[in-house]
Amino acid sequence: ALIVDGKLVPNLELGHLELRGVDAEVRASALAREREGLDWPVYAERLQEYLAHLEFLFSPDLIIVGGAISAQHELFLPLLRLDARVVPAELRDAAGIIGAARHAYLALPPAEA
Repeated sequence: ALIVDGKLVPNLELGHLELRGVDAEVRASALAREREGLDWPVYAERLQEYLAHLEFLFSPDLIIVGGAISAQHELFLPLLRLDARVVPAELRDAAGIIGAARHAYLALPPAEA
């Protein structure tokens, strides 16, 4: 997701940005790390490439890493070299679904009395 001035940018799936001819999530997700048996330094280099690309495109102040990989953030975050601060999502793997549910809830019209 991308949040600008406190507002969610709709219809944006950053995992589908192309990286080396494929969706970035194919190369830099937790599933990719497991599927390909990547050790943490090799995985961190892939993630570095992806996040550096995001940094180039959007110049973020903060990058929050969520999803399955965030549970083991201490094994790869120290290996990254970015200008933006990178932190794990507080809700780890549940962050995306909880954020989506909250966003949908807040979009509902007020209940009638």
